[in-house]
Amino acid sequence: AAGLERSSAGMEGAAVTDWSLALWTLSAVLLPVLITVWCSFQRSRRQLLIRDIFRKSKHDWHYTDLFGQPSYCCVCAQHILHGAFCGCCGLRVSERCLKKADQRFQCKEIVTRGAGAARGSMSHHWVRGNVPLCSCCAVCKQQCGSQPKLCDYRCAWCQYTVHDDCMVDCLKTEECTFGEFRDLIIPPYYLATINQMRKDKRISYEKVVPYGREHWMPVIVLANTRSGNNMGETLLGEFKMLLNPVQVFDLSKIAPAKALQLCTLLPCNAVRVLVCGGDGTVGWVLDAIDEMKIKGQEQSIPQVAILPLGTGNDLSNTLGWGAGYAGEVPVEQILRNVMEADGIKLDRWKVQVTNKGYYNLRKPKVFTMNNYFSIGPDALMALNFHAHREKTPSLFSSRIINKAVYFFYGTKDCLVQECKDLNKKVELELDGERIELPNLEGIIVLNIGYWGGGCRLWEGMGDEPYPLARHDDGLLEVVGVHGSFHCAQIQVKLANPVRLGQAHTVRLILKSSKMPMQVDGEPWAQGPCTVTITHKTRALMLYHSGEQTDDDASSLSE
Repeated sequence: AAGLERSSAGMEGAAVTDWSLALWTLSAVLLPVLITVWCSFQRSRRQLLIRDIFRKSKHDWHYTDLFGQPSYCCVCAQHILHGAFCGCCGLRVSERCLKKADQRFQCKEIVTRGAGAARGSMSHHWVRGNVPLCSCCAVCKQQCGSQPKLCDYRCAWCQYTVHDDCMVDCLKTEECTFGEFRDLIIPPYYLATINQMRKDKRISYEKVVPYGREHWMPVIVLANTRSGNNMGETLLGEFKMLLNPVQVFDLSKIAPAKALQLCTLLPCNAVRVLVCGGDGTVGWVLDAIDEMKIKGQEQSIPQVAILPLGTGNDLSNTLGWGAGYAGEVPVEQILRNVMEADGIKLDRWKVQVTNKGYYNLRKPKVFTMNNYFSIGPDALMALNFHAHREKTPSLFSSRIINKAVYFFYGTKDCLVQECKDLNKKVELELDGERIELPNLEGIIVLNIGYWGGGCRLWEGMGDEPYPLARHDDGLLEVVGVHGSFHCAQIQVKLANPVRLGQAHTVRLILKSSKMPMQVDGEPWAQGPCTVTITHKTRALMLYHSGEQTDDDASSLSE
Protein backbone atom coordinates (compact mmCIF):
# COMPACT_ATOMS: atom_id res chain seq x y z
CA ALA A 1 0.00 0.00 0.00
CA ALA A 2 2.81 2.38 0.91
CA GLY A 3 4.49 1.61 -2.45
CA LEU A 4 1.31 2.40 -4.32
CA GLU A 5 0.99 5.71 -2.49
CA ARG A 6 4.58 6.67 -3.34
CA SER A 7 4.02 5.69 -6.99
CA SER A 8 0.87 7.78 -7.29
CA ALA A 9 2.55 10.76 -5.60
CA GLY A 10 5.45 10.48 -8.05
CA MET A 11 3.10 10.41 -11.00
CA GLU A 12 1.26 13.46 -9.68
CA GLY A 13 4.56 15.34 -9.23
CA ALA A 14 5.63 14.44 -12.79
CA ALA A 15 2.30 15.63 -14.13
CA VAL A 16 2.65 18.93 -12.28
CA THR A 17 6.19 19.30 -13.62
CA ASP A 18 5.00 18.59 -17.17
CA TRP A 19 2.19 21.15 -16.88
CA SER A 20 4.57 23.71 -15.40
CA LEU A 21 7.05 23.13 -18.25
CA ALA A 22 4.30 23.39 -20.83
CA LEU A 23 3.05 26.63 -19.24
CA TRP A 24 6.50 28.19 -19.20
CA THR A 25 7.12 27.10 -22.80
CA LEU A 26 3.79 28.57 -23.90
CA SER A 27 4.56 31.81 -22.07
CA ALA A 28 8.03 32.00 -23.65
CA VAL A 29 6.44 31.64 -27.11
CA LEU A 30 3.36 33.83 -26.63
CA LEU A 31 4.92 36.70 -24.68
CA PRO A 32 7.25 37.91 -27.50
CA VAL A 33 4.38 37.49 -29.98
CA LEU A 34 2.03 39.54 -27.79
CA ILE A 35 4.70 42.22 -27.26
CA THR A 36 5.34 42.38 -31.01
CA VAL A 37 1.61 42.63 -31.78
CA TRP A 38 1.17 45.32 -29.13
CA CYS A 39 4.14 47.33 -30.47
CA SER A 40 2.85 47.01 -34.04
CA PHE A 41 -0.58 48.18 -32.94
CA GLN A 42 0.90 51.18 -31.10
CA ARG A 43 3.12 52.03 -34.11
CA SER A 44 0.17 51.83 -36.52
CA ARG A 45 -1.93 53.96 -34.18
CA ARG A 46 0.88 56.50 -33.87
CA GLN A 47 1.36 56.61 -37.64
CA LEU A 48 -2.37 57.18 -38.15
CA LEU A 49 -2.28 60.09 -35.69
CA ILE A 50 0.77 61.57 -37.43
CA ARG A 51 -0.83 61.25 -40.87
CA ASP A 52 -3.99 62.88 -39.52
CA ILE A 53 -1.96 65.83 -38.21
CA PHE A 54 -0.07 66.08 -41.52
CA ARG A 55 -3.35 66.10 -43.46
CA LYS A 56 -5.07 68.79 -41.39
CA SER A 57 -2.05 71.01 -40.77
CA LYS A 58 -1.18 74.26 -42.54
CA HIS A 59 2.47 73.26 -42.24
CA ASP A 60 4.13 71.18 -44.97
CA TRP A 61 5.14 68.38 -42.58
CA HIS A 62 7.45 65.54 -43.65
CA TYR A 63 8.78 62.68 -41.55
CA THR A 64 12.44 61.66 -41.61
CA ASP A 65 14.29 58.78 -39.97
CA LEU A 66 17.50 60.81 -39.71
CA PHE A 67 18.10 64.56 -39.91
CA GLY A 68 21.00 65.66 -42.08
CA GLN A 69 22.49 67.94 -39.40
CA PRO A 70 22.35 68.23 -35.56
CA SER A 71 18.72 69.13 -34.78
CA TYR A 72 16.69 70.14 -31.74
CA CYS A 73 12.96 69.97 -31.10
CA CYS A 74 11.35 73.42 -31.31
CA VAL A 75 8.98 72.52 -28.43
CA CYS A 76 10.99 70.61 -25.81
CA ALA A 77 14.44 71.78 -27.02
CA GLN A 78 15.79 68.21 -26.78
CA HIS A 79 18.31 66.83 -29.28
CA ILE A 80 16.54 64.64 -31.88
CA LEU A 81 17.79 62.22 -34.51
CA HIS A 82 14.44 61.62 -36.22
CA GLY A 83 11.09 63.36 -36.32
CA ALA A 84 9.08 65.77 -38.48
CA PHE A 85 10.10 68.96 -40.28
CA CYS A 86 8.15 71.62 -42.17
CA GLY A 87 9.28 72.03 -45.77
CA CYS A 88 8.12 75.67 -45.84
CA CYS A 89 9.17 77.36 -42.60
CA GLY A 90 11.85 74.89 -41.42
CA LEU A 91 10.44 73.87 -38.03
CA ARG A 92 11.85 70.61 -36.63
CA VAL A 93 10.05 68.66 -33.95
CA SER A 94 10.14 65.29 -32.20
CA GLU A 95 7.35 62.82 -32.80
CA ARG A 96 5.76 63.26 -29.35
CA CYS A 97 5.77 67.09 -29.64
CA LEU A 98 4.32 67.23 -33.16
CA LYS A 99 0.76 68.07 -32.10
CA LYS A 100 1.91 70.87 -29.77
CA ALA A 101 4.18 72.35 -32.44
CA ASP A 102 1.39 72.26 -35.02
CA GLN A 103 -0.89 74.22 -32.68
CA ARG A 104 1.72 76.62 -31.29
CA PHE A 105 3.68 77.75 -34.37
CA GLN A 106 2.37 79.34 -37.59
CA CYS A 107 3.75 78.48 -41.02
CA LYS A 108 4.68 80.98 -43.74
CA GLU A 109 1.65 82.89 -45.01
CA ILE A 110 0.88 82.38 -48.69
CA VAL A 111 -1.60 85.27 -48.83
CA THR A 112 -1.66 88.07 -46.26
CA ARG A 113 -4.96 88.66 -44.55
CA GLY A 114 -6.15 91.66 -42.59
CA ALA A 115 -4.14 94.85 -42.09
CA GLY A 116 -0.93 93.43 -43.58
CA ALA A 117 -2.43 93.32 -47.07
CA ALA A 118 -3.46 96.99 -46.89
CA ARG A 119 0.00 98.08 -45.68
CA GLY A 120 1.77 96.38 -48.57
CA SER A 121 4.45 95.08 -46.20
CA MET A 122 5.00 92.39 -43.60
CA SER A 123 7.14 91.65 -40.56
CA HIS A 124 9.82 88.99 -40.25
CA HIS A 125 8.69 85.41 -39.64
CA TRP A 126 11.18 84.29 -37.00
CA VAL A 127 11.80 80.56 -36.40
CA ARG A 128 13.94 79.61 -33.38
CA GLY A 129 16.75 77.09 -33.62
CA ASN A 130 18.22 74.78 -36.28
CA VAL A 131 19.69 77.67 -38.26
CA PRO A 132 21.74 76.79 -41.37
CA LEU A 133 25.35 75.81 -40.77
CA CYS A 134 27.94 78.60 -41.13
CA SER A 135 25.26 81.33 -41.07
CA CYS A 136 26.14 84.76 -39.65
CA CYS A 137 24.18 87.05 -37.35
CA ALA A 138 22.65 90.02 -39.18
CA VAL A 139 23.41 92.27 -36.17
CA CYS A 140 26.88 91.35 -34.86
CA LYS A 141 28.15 89.46 -37.95
CA GLN A 142 29.33 86.50 -35.82
CA GLN A 143 28.53 82.85 -36.54
CA CYS A 144 25.08 81.59 -35.53
CA GLY A 145 23.99 78.13 -34.41
CA SER A 146 27.39 77.18 -33.00
CA GLN A 147 26.09 76.06 -29.57
CA PRO A 148 24.86 72.45 -29.07
CA LYS A 149 21.31 73.45 -28.10
CA LEU A 150 18.17 75.09 -29.49
CA CYS A 151 19.36 78.64 -30.05
CA ASP A 152 19.25 81.69 -32.35
CA TYR A 153 16.61 82.76 -34.88
CA ARG A 154 16.10 82.61 -38.67
CA CYS A 155 13.55 84.55 -40.76
CA ALA A 156 11.64 82.15 -43.01
CA TRP A 157 11.39 84.84 -45.73
CA CYS A 158 14.63 86.82 -45.93
CA GLN A 159 16.76 84.00 -44.37
CA TYR A 160 18.45 86.47 -41.98
CA THR A 161 19.82 84.82 -38.81
CA VAL A 162 20.14 86.53 -35.42
CA HIS A 163 21.63 85.45 -32.07
CA ASP A 164 19.36 85.07 -29.06
CA ASP A 165 21.28 87.90 -27.36
CA CYS A 166 21.04 90.14 -30.45
CA MET A 167 17.28 89.67 -30.86
CA VAL A 168 15.60 92.87 -29.67
CA ASP A 169 11.96 93.98 -29.79
CA CYS A 170 12.50 96.22 -32.82
CA LEU A 171 13.67 93.23 -34.88
CA LYS A 172 10.51 91.28 -34.03
CA THR A 173 8.32 94.02 -35.56
CA GLU A 174 10.73 95.20 -38.28
CA GLU A 175 9.55 95.09 -41.89
CA CYS A 176 10.99 92.12 -43.84
CA THR A 177 12.77 92.99 -47.10
CA PHE A 178 12.69 89.36 -48.37
CA GLY A 179 16.48 89.31 -48.59
CA GLU A 180 18.65 88.42 -51.57
CA PHE A 181 15.82 86.89 -53.63
CA ARG A 182 13.31 89.73 -53.22
CA ASP A 183 13.18 90.08 -57.02
CA LEU A 184 12.04 86.45 -57.38
CA ILE A 185 9.60 86.14 -54.47
CA ILE A 186 5.86 86.75 -54.80
CA PRO A 187 5.01 88.51 -51.50
CA PRO A 188 1.87 87.36 -49.67
CA TYR A 189 0.49 90.92 -49.60
CA TYR A 190 0.80 91.14 -53.42
CA LEU A 191 -1.53 88.16 -53.85
CA ALA A 192 -3.97 89.69 -51.35
CA THR A 193 -4.02 92.92 -53.38
CA ILE A 194 -4.57 91.01 -56.63
CA ASN A 195 -7.46 89.07 -55.08
CA GLN A 196 -9.09 92.35 -54.09
CA MET A 197 -8.53 93.79 -57.59
CA ARG A 198 -10.17 90.74 -59.15
CA LYS A 199 -13.19 91.23 -56.93
CA ASP A 200 -13.32 94.87 -58.08
CA LYS A 201 -12.87 93.67 -61.71
CA ARG A 202 -9.61 95.59 -62.19
CA ILE A 203 -6.89 93.87 -64.22
CA SER A 204 -3.99 96.38 -64.29
CA TYR A 205 -1.73 94.07 -62.34
CA GLU A 206 1.47 95.66 -63.66
CA LYS A 207 0.76 98.69 -61.47
CA VAL A 208 1.01 96.55 -58.33
CA VAL A 209 4.77 96.05 -58.08
CA PRO A 210 6.10 95.03 -54.64
CA TYR A 211 8.49 97.38 -52.84
CA GLY A 212 8.25 99.77 -55.81
CA ARG A 213 11.01 97.84 -57.58
CA GLU A 214 11.50 98.14 -61.34
CA HIS A 215 13.24 94.82 -61.93
CA TRP A 216 10.83 92.43 -60.24
CA MET A 217 10.95 89.06 -62.05
CA PRO A 218 8.90 86.52 -60.05
CA VAL A 219 9.89 82.91 -60.64
CA ILE A 220 7.61 79.86 -60.76
CA VAL A 221 9.24 76.49 -59.99
CA LEU A 222 7.83 73.39 -61.70
CA ALA A 223 9.48 70.17 -60.47
CA ASN A 224 8.97 66.65 -61.79
CA THR A 225 9.64 64.36 -58.82
CA ARG A 226 9.82 61.31 -61.12
CA SER A 227 12.62 62.56 -63.37
CA GLY A 228 16.04 60.92 -63.63
CA ASN A 229 17.77 60.69 -60.24
CA ASN A 230 14.64 61.42 -58.12
CA MET A 231 15.94 64.67 -56.61
CA GLY A 232 12.71 66.54 -57.28
CA GLU A 233 11.25 65.90 -53.81
CA THR A 234 14.27 67.40 -52.05
CA LEU A 235 14.36 70.40 -54.38
CA LEU A 236 10.68 71.13 -53.79
CA GLY A 237 11.33 71.58 -50.06
CA GLU A 238 14.41 73.75 -50.58
CA PHE A 239 12.64 76.08 -53.01
CA LYS A 240 9.63 76.37 -50.69
CA MET A 241 11.99 77.46 -47.91
CA LEU A 242 13.48 80.28 -50.02
CA LEU A 243 10.39 81.40 -51.95
CA ASN A 244 6.66 81.70 -51.38
CA PRO A 245 5.31 78.10 -51.32
CA VAL A 246 2.59 79.19 -53.78
CA GLN A 247 5.33 79.58 -56.41
CA VAL A 248 6.49 75.95 -56.19
CA PHE A 249 4.55 73.13 -57.91
CA ASP A 250 4.94 69.36 -58.01
CA LEU A 251 4.14 68.24 -61.57
CA SER A 252 3.22 64.76 -60.33
CA LYS A 253 0.24 66.37 -58.55
CA ILE A 254 -0.71 69.32 -60.78
CA ALA A 255 -0.46 69.74 -64.57
CA PRO A 256 1.75 72.52 -66.00
CA ALA A 257 -1.23 74.19 -67.73
CA LYS A 258 -2.93 74.72 -64.37
CA ALA A 259 0.25 75.81 -62.55
CA LEU A 260 1.08 78.36 -65.26
CA GLN A 261 -2.22 80.18 -64.71
CA LEU A 262 -0.40 81.94 -61.88
CA CYS A 263 1.40 83.88 -64.64
CA THR A 264 -1.88 85.65 -65.48
CA LEU A 265 -1.89 87.25 -62.01
CA LEU A 266 1.61 88.69 -62.43
CA PRO A 267 2.94 91.66 -64.46
CA CYS A 268 3.19 91.16 -68.22
CA ASN A 269 6.45 89.78 -69.67
CA ALA A 270 8.09 89.60 -66.24
CA VAL A 271 7.67 85.98 -65.13
CA ARG A 272 10.42 83.36 -65.24
CA VAL A 273 9.74 79.61 -64.95
CA LEU A 274 12.33 77.14 -63.65
CA VAL A 275 11.61 73.60 -64.88
CA CYS A 276 13.24 70.91 -62.73
CA GLY A 277 13.23 67.75 -64.83
CA GLY A 278 14.43 66.17 -68.05
CA ASP A 279 13.91 67.28 -71.65
CA GLY A 280 10.53 65.52 -71.69
CA THR A 281 9.34 67.62 -68.74
CA VAL A 282 10.54 70.79 -70.50
CA GLY A 283 8.58 69.82 -73.62
CA TRP A 284 5.49 69.23 -71.46
CA VAL A 285 5.78 72.73 -69.99
CA LEU A 286 6.39 74.33 -73.42
CA ASP A 287 3.26 72.62 -74.75
CA ALA A 288 1.29 74.16 -71.87
CA ILE A 289 2.74 77.59 -72.76
CA ASP A 290 1.58 77.09 -76.37
CA GLU A 291 -1.92 76.46 -74.98
CA MET A 292 -1.71 79.84 -73.23
CA LYS A 293 -1.04 81.47 -76.61
CA ILE A 294 -4.13 79.77 -78.06
CA LYS A 295 -6.20 81.15 -75.15
CA GLY A 296 -5.04 84.68 -75.94
CA GLN A 297 -2.69 84.97 -72.94
CA GLU A 298 0.37 86.09 -74.94
CA GLN A 299 1.14 88.89 -72.47
CA SER A 300 1.55 86.34 -69.67
CA ILE A 301 4.00 84.07 -71.50
CA PRO A 302 7.02 83.34 -69.22
CA GLN A 303 10.67 82.73 -70.04
CA VAL A 304 11.85 79.19 -69.23
CA ALA A 305 15.03 78.09 -67.42
CA ILE A 306 16.02 74.46 -66.83
CA LEU A 307 17.44 72.49 -63.91
CA PRO A 308 18.43 69.18 -65.59
CA LEU A 309 17.25 66.12 -63.65
CA GLY A 310 16.73 63.74 -66.60
CA THR A 311 19.02 61.25 -68.33
CA GLY A 312 20.04 62.98 -71.58
CA ASN A 313 19.40 66.67 -70.85
CA ASP A 314 20.53 67.76 -74.33
CA LEU A 315 18.27 70.83 -74.42
CA SER A 316 19.53 71.93 -71.01
CA ASN A 317 23.11 71.46 -72.20
CA THR A 318 22.45 73.51 -75.33
CA LEU A 319 21.07 76.41 -73.27
CA GLY A 320 24.00 76.43 -70.86
CA TRP A 321 22.31 74.84 -67.82
CA GLY A 322 24.56 71.78 -67.77
CA ALA A 323 24.33 68.08 -68.63
CA GLY A 324 22.86 66.99 -65.30
CA TYR A 325 22.24 68.11 -61.72
CA ALA A 326 23.16 65.94 -58.73
CA GLY A 327 23.04 68.46 -55.90
CA GLU A 328 26.53 69.85 -56.43
CA VAL A 329 25.25 73.44 -56.77
CA PRO A 330 23.34 75.04 -53.85
CA VAL A 331 19.73 76.01 -54.53
CA GLU A 332 20.63 79.62 -53.74
CA GLN A 333 23.13 79.65 -56.62
CA ILE A 334 20.52 78.16 -58.95
CA LEU A 335 18.19 81.07 -58.18
CA ARG A 336 21.03 83.54 -58.78
CA ASN A 337 21.65 81.91 -62.17
CA VAL A 338 17.95 82.29 -63.04
CA MET A 339 18.10 86.00 -62.16
CA GLU A 340 21.22 86.58 -64.28
CA ALA A 341 20.19 84.48 -67.31
CA ASP A 342 19.63 86.11 -70.70
CA GLY A 343 16.54 85.69 -72.85
CA ILE A 344 16.83 83.61 -76.03
CA LYS A 345 14.45 81.97 -78.51
CA LEU A 346 14.08 78.29 -79.32
CA ASP A 347 12.55 76.97 -82.54
CA ARG A 348 9.80 74.38 -82.06
CA TRP A 349 8.82 72.08 -84.92
CA LYS A 350 5.73 70.17 -86.00
CA VAL A 351 6.37 66.51 -86.88
CA GLN A 352 3.50 64.94 -88.84
CA VAL A 353 3.53 61.19 -89.48
CA THR A 354 1.05 60.02 -92.14
CA ASN A 355 0.66 56.26 -92.49
CA LYS A 356 0.95 54.95 -96.03
CA GLY A 357 -2.33 53.78 -97.55
CA TYR A 358 -4.57 55.24 -94.83
CA TYR A 359 -4.90 58.86 -95.91
CA ASN A 360 -8.69 58.89 -95.63
CA LEU A 361 -9.12 56.47 -92.74
CA ARG A 362 -6.61 57.49 -90.08
CA LYS A 363 -5.62 60.88 -88.80
CA PRO A 364 -1.90 61.56 -89.04
CA LYS A 365 0.09 61.46 -85.80
CA VAL A 366 1.37 64.92 -84.82
CA PHE A 367 4.28 65.59 -82.45
CA THR A 368 6.06 68.74 -81.32
CA MET A 369 9.85 68.59 -81.57
CA ASN A 370 12.29 70.66 -79.52
CA ASN A 371 15.49 68.61 -79.79
CA TYR A 372 15.64 66.09 -82.63
CA PHE A 373 13.90 63.45 -84.70
CA SER A 374 15.61 60.24 -85.76
CA ILE A 375 15.11 56.94 -87.50
CA GLY A 376 17.64 54.14 -87.06
CA PRO A 377 19.95 52.78 -84.33
CA ASP A 378 19.58 55.55 -81.74
CA ALA A 379 15.78 55.32 -82.00
CA LEU A 380 16.09 51.54 -81.60
CA MET A 381 18.14 52.00 -78.40
CA ALA A 382 15.52 54.39 -77.04
CA LEU A 383 12.71 51.97 -77.95
CA ASN A 384 14.41 49.04 -76.18
CA PHE A 385 15.19 51.22 -73.16
CA HIS A 386 11.59 52.41 -72.81
CA ALA A 387 10.22 48.87 -73.20
CA HIS A 388 12.54 47.67 -70.43
CA ARG A 389 11.66 50.64 -68.17
CA GLU A 390 7.91 50.02 -68.61
CA LYS A 391 8.35 46.46 -67.28
CA THR A 392 10.54 47.34 -64.26
CA PRO A 393 10.34 51.12 -63.57
CA SER A 394 11.88 50.78 -60.08
CA LEU A 395 15.26 49.81 -61.60
CA PHE A 396 15.58 53.07 -63.56
CA SER A 397 15.93 55.58 -60.71
CA SER A 398 19.56 56.50 -61.41
CA ARG A 399 21.06 58.46 -64.30
CA ILE A 400 24.11 56.14 -64.32
CA ILE A 401 21.95 53.00 -64.57
CA ASN A 402 19.93 54.56 -67.40
CA LYS A 403 23.06 55.36 -69.39
CA ALA A 404 24.44 51.87 -68.73
CA VAL A 405 21.27 50.33 -70.21
CA TYR A 406 21.59 52.59 -73.27
CA PHE A 407 25.21 51.44 -73.65
CA PHE A 408 24.14 47.79 -73.46
CA TYR A 409 21.55 48.15 -76.23
CA GLY A 410 24.00 50.18 -78.34
CA THR A 411 26.61 47.42 -78.05
CA LYS A 412 23.99 44.82 -78.95
CA ASP A 413 23.02 46.73 -82.11
CA CYS A 414 26.66 46.89 -83.20
CA LEU A 415 26.50 43.11 -83.51
CA VAL A 416 22.96 42.63 -84.82
CA GLN A 417 22.62 45.71 -87.13
CA GLU A 418 18.82 45.68 -87.24
CA CYS A 419 18.66 48.99 -89.19
CA LYS A 420 21.08 48.24 -92.03
CA ASP A 421 20.32 49.30 -95.64
CA LEU A 422 18.18 52.22 -94.46
CA ASN A 423 19.06 54.18 -97.60
CA LYS A 424 17.18 51.55 -99.65
CA LYS A 425 14.05 51.87 -97.49
CA VAL A 426 13.66 55.66 -97.26
CA GLU A 427 13.62 58.77 -99.43
CA LEU A 428 14.76 62.14 -98.05
CA GLU A 429 13.73 65.62 -99.27
CA LEU A 430 15.18 68.88 -97.93
CA ASP A 431 13.11 71.96 -98.87
CA GLY A 432 11.54 69.88 -101.67
CA GLU A 433 14.88 68.71 -103.13
CA ARG A 434 15.54 64.97 -103.26
CA ILE A 435 18.80 63.93 -101.52
CA GLU A 436 20.80 60.95 -102.76
CA LEU A 437 21.63 58.88 -99.69
CA PRO A 438 24.87 56.92 -99.19
CA ASN A 439 24.90 53.59 -97.36
CA LEU A 440 23.37 54.48 -93.95
CA GLU A 441 21.71 52.89 -90.93
CA GLY A 442 20.25 56.05 -89.40
CA ILE A 443 19.10 59.61 -90.17
CA ILE A 444 18.94 62.30 -87.47
CA VAL A 445 17.23 65.70 -87.83
CA LEU A 446 18.65 68.19 -85.31
CA ASN A 447 17.21 71.42 -83.91
CA ILE A 448 19.73 71.91 -81.08
CA GLY A 449 23.49 71.61 -80.77
CA TYR A 450 23.65 68.59 -78.46
CA TRP A 451 22.48 65.04 -79.08
CA GLY A 452 22.80 61.64 -77.38
CA GLY A 453 23.54 62.90 -73.86
CA GLY A 454 26.19 65.55 -74.57
CA CYS A 455 27.56 64.96 -78.09
CA ARG A 456 27.74 67.86 -80.58
CA LEU A 457 26.68 65.72 -83.53
CA TRP A 458 26.65 68.33 -86.32
CA GLU A 459 30.21 69.49 -85.53
CA GLY A 460 31.65 65.98 -85.16
CA MET A 461 35.45 66.18 -84.84
CA GLY A 462 35.38 69.88 -85.72
CA ASP A 463 38.09 69.46 -88.39
CA GLU A 464 35.89 70.23 -91.41
CA PRO A 465 34.26 73.53 -92.50
CA TYR A 466 30.50 73.53 -91.95
CA PRO A 467 27.75 76.12 -91.48
CA LEU A 468 27.11 76.75 -87.79
CA ALA A 469 24.08 75.15 -86.17
CA ARG A 470 21.70 77.34 -84.16
CA HIS A 471 18.46 76.67 -82.33
CA ASP A 472 16.76 79.92 -83.33
CA ASP A 473 17.48 80.31 -87.07
CA GLY A 474 14.49 78.38 -88.46
CA LEU A 475 16.83 75.75 -89.92
CA LEU A 476 17.21 72.03 -89.21
CA GLU A 477 20.47 70.12 -89.52
CA VAL A 478 20.17 66.67 -91.11
CA VAL A 479 22.90 64.03 -90.65
CA GLY A 480 23.35 60.34 -91.35
CA VAL A 481 25.16 57.65 -89.33
CA HIS A 482 26.54 54.28 -90.40
CA GLY A 483 25.47 52.48 -87.23
CA SER A 484 25.77 52.32 -83.45
CA PHE A 485 29.56 52.03 -83.58
CA HIS A 486 29.74 55.13 -85.79
CA CYS A 487 27.57 56.99 -83.22
CA ALA A 488 29.99 55.97 -80.47
CA GLN A 489 32.96 57.21 -82.53
CA ILE A 490 31.25 60.59 -83.06
CA GLN A 491 30.56 60.93 -79.32
CA VAL A 492 34.27 60.64 -78.50
CA LYS A 493 35.24 62.83 -81.51
CA LEU A 494 36.92 60.08 -83.50
CA ALA A 495 34.64 60.45 -86.55
CA ASN A 496 32.40 62.92 -88.34
CA PRO A 497 28.72 62.38 -89.19
CA VAL A 498 27.49 62.24 -92.77
CA ARG A 499 26.21 65.82 -93.14
CA LEU A 500 23.24 65.73 -95.51
CA GLY A 501 22.34 69.42 -95.31
CA GLN A 502 20.28 72.16 -93.63
CA ALA A 503 16.65 72.94 -94.47
CA HIS A 504 13.50 74.76 -93.37
CA THR A 505 11.33 71.74 -94.20
CA VAL A 506 12.26 68.05 -94.06
CA ARG A 507 10.27 65.26 -95.67
CA LEU A 508 11.13 61.58 -95.16
CA ILE A 509 9.29 58.70 -96.86
CA LEU A 510 9.58 55.21 -95.38
CA LYS A 511 8.75 52.96 -98.35
CA SER A 512 8.83 49.49 -96.77
CA SER A 513 9.28 47.49 -93.55
CA LYS A 514 8.89 48.71 -89.97
CA MET A 515 11.56 50.97 -88.46
CA PRO A 516 12.14 52.52 -85.01
CA MET A 517 11.59 56.30 -84.82
CA GLN A 518 11.80 58.83 -82.01
CA VAL A 519 10.94 62.47 -81.29
CA ASP A 520 12.81 63.98 -78.33
CA GLY A 521 13.45 60.59 -76.77
CA GLU A 522 9.89 59.28 -77.17
CA PRO A 523 10.25 56.19 -79.44
CA TRP A 524 7.85 53.98 -81.35
CA ALA A 525 7.95 51.35 -84.13
CA GLN A 526 6.61 52.77 -87.40
CA GLY A 527 5.47 51.09 -90.60
CA PRO A 528 5.51 52.65 -94.11
CA CYS A 529 4.70 56.36 -93.82
CA THR A 530 5.56 59.93 -94.74
CA VAL A 531 7.20 62.14 -92.06
CA THR A 532 6.98 65.90 -92.61
CA ILE A 533 8.79 68.35 -90.30
CA THR A 534 7.81 72.04 -90.51
CA HIS A 535 8.35 75.07 -88.27
CA LYS A 536 5.66 75.51 -85.61
CA THR A 537 6.53 78.35 -83.23
CA ARG A 538 9.27 79.82 -81.05
CA ALA A 539 9.59 79.45 -77.29
CA LEU A 540 11.07 82.07 -74.95
CA MET A 541 13.94 80.42 -73.07
CA LEU A 542 16.67 81.57 -70.67
CA TYR A 543 20.34 81.02 -71.50
CA HIS A 544 22.89 80.64 -68.70
CA SER A 545 26.23 81.85 -70.04
CA GLY A 546 28.16 80.46 -67.06
CA GLU A 547 28.03 76.89 -68.45
CA GLN A 548 28.75 77.63 -72.11
CA THR A 549 31.54 75.95 -74.04
CA ASP A 550 33.66 77.51 -76.77
CA ASP A 551 31.37 75.96 -79.39
CA ASP A 552 28.31 77.44 -77.67
CA ALA A 553 29.89 80.88 -77.48
CA SER A 554 30.84 80.93 -81.17
CA SER A 555 27.38 79.74 -82.14
CA LEU A 556 25.68 82.50 -80.14
CA SER A 557 28.00 85.24 -81.37
CA GLU A 558 27.01 84.70 -84.98
